[in-house]
Amino acid sequence: MKIRDVQARPLDVPLRAPFVVASTRLDTVNNASIRVTLEDGTAGWGEAPTLPPITVEDQPRVLSAVQDAAAWLPGVEAGDGLALAARLREELGDAASTRAGIEMAVADAQARVDRVPLYQYFGGASTAVRTDITIPICEPPEAEALAGEYRSRGFDTIKTKIGHDVEEDVDRLRAIRRGHPGCVLVLDANEGYTEAEARFVLRELRAASIVPGLFEQPVAREDWEGMGALAREAGVPIAADESCRSLADAERIARDGLAQVINIKLVKCGVAESLDIARCARTNGLGLMIGGMVETRLAMGFSAHFAAGLGGFDWIDLDTPYLLAEDPVRGGTRANGPEYDLSEIKAGHGASIPWP
Repeated sequence: MKIRDVQARPLDVPLRAPFVVASTRLDTVNNASIRVTLEDGTAGWGEAPTLPPITVEDQPRVLSAVQDAAAWLPGVEAGDGLALAARLREELGDAASTRAGIEMAVADAQARVDRVPLYQYFGGASTAVRTDITIPICEPPEAEALAGEYRSRGFDTIKTKIGHDVEEDVDRLRAIRRGHPGCVLVLDANEGYTEAEARFVLRELRAASIVPGLFEQPVAREDWEGMGALAREAGVPIAADESCRSLADAERIARDGLAQVINIKLVKCGVAESLDIARCARTNGLGLMIGGMVETRLAMGFSAHFAAGLGGFDWIDLDTPYLLAEDPVRGGTRANGPEYDLSEIKAGHGASIPWP
């Protein structure tokens, strides 16, 4: 089945509260929805999230890049994912979010043609995944209250953003532990620390009898030496996020022992290369995490199908639909508390966006 058309529209959604991480602050999601139509009229849907400086693209660049792709995508075979991914990389270069959104939409359309839910498309290992939920950088009383709320809603893993100030971060982490004493804690510094600062935070937490389940991207992407030292000596698993944007990065991490876990985000490199990264991690005994930027149920649902279908993901971070003040997505998968149940989806990811 060949591609007939590709289009993109702004996907603007307000947040319930500002989302603050070490490198940026987000008040409103300014993503793009992408619709790919096949020659028989079947439509598939993808999402290109934008979160500068974490993503290369902002929304205008995504919309422009999709318009450029519309000049050559018609007539391309939808079913050859590897060839499509290679052509997208050749034509769109470092516009990884745009490439990922188009790959999502094409895979969704092809799965709808085949009448197969996406989790089966990716292997059918499971029909459900269980997500954590994220607490952004905020004051300790707010963090404690959020932790208590999430405990009452059934979340057993809390991910929290850190990386601004080590003392404030430790205070916030203590507050989260008070609010949810039994939770598994995932720390995400978004490259915000030096190696010494990361070690300081871990020492302070141990003094408070807090041992994180995972420490995600404690240092800068390029600080391979610091990542490796922490992976060897920190005493908690280290996850590579910003340090793993390609298969080549994953191979380096595996070869040099730079992390115990790789966080796969489709937006970093697209669907086809993410599959290669997952294979690399498994071959080399690394753990798998699935995550995303601040995305609607469109991209989060696709990632849930990806992780459930492949199986073997120990860490699931697909919570951002809970952070949105509105839900612009029709159909698809909704999380019930921490649980994404995909078993009722009949074809593709089942979701769409109202289209003018």
